[in-house]
Amino acid sequence: MVLPAYNAASTLRRTYAEIPHDIVDDVILTDDASTDDTVAVARELGIHTIRHQSNRGYGGNQKTCYATALERGADIVIMVHPDYQYSPRLVTAMASMIVSGEYDAVLASRILGGGALTGGMPLYKYVANRGLTLFQNIVMGQKISEYHTGYRAWSRTALERIPLLRCSEDFVFDNQMLAQALHHGFRVGEISCPTKYFPEASSINFRRSVIYGLGVLDTAMTYRLHRSGIRRSPLFTDGPDGVIGPAAGARP
Repeated sequence: MVLPAYNAASTLRRTYAEIPHDIVDDVILTDDASTDDTVAVARELGIHTIRHQSNRGYGGNQKTCYATALERGADIVIMVHPDYQYSPRLVTAMASMIVSGEYDAVLASRILGGGALTGGMPLYKYVANRGLTLFQNIVMGQKISEYHTGYRAWSRTALERIPLLRCSEDFVFDNQMLAQALHHGFRVGEISCPTKYFPEASSINFRRSVIYGLGVLDTAMTYRLHRSGIRRSPLFTDGPDGVIGPAAGARP
């Protein structure tokens, strides 16, 4: 399990306490040059911790998370934010969906079940979420309830094939990586996930949200143009330069 962290000291203990440690073999936290005590708390909890000396951004943080997980032999990697916005108790269900062999990736959707607004999601974010998701489903020919969740499970096979190193190091990383998975034919499942919005939970501001939204629109259009052969994009092109690749010493 990987935790991409930035200033998560106040919520990390609560997140870690709800991880089902009976099935999770390894927990990895990558700290993106936090200015609080995130690293100290993580080490106190016994979490394998990596610290970026300078801030690499949300996407850059995840690239380190996934590379480290594969290096340490993970067969299934589940990413959740350590800000306690999502319930780690769903790890068992998400891992089971991968183990079943039916899915290569699983998204924990805040939209399925209708709990987003009751959980405190700001109305403007809910409206933007639904609008962007509708646009992507139409343009990309999919039927996904939410492209924007920060709670995801991946099979090792998917992580070794998707050229995620070509994705942005900003917040649109998640969206680009999911688009790559769909382009390469990986099977994506979803599970309903309650969500909690409170002052300590990390959230990007309105300006960054707008930048993210524009990035999502660009990702969808780039996907469609590439798939139709009109304009090829490195984001969706096969090649060893963009993938993490098989890790030495990893379990088969």
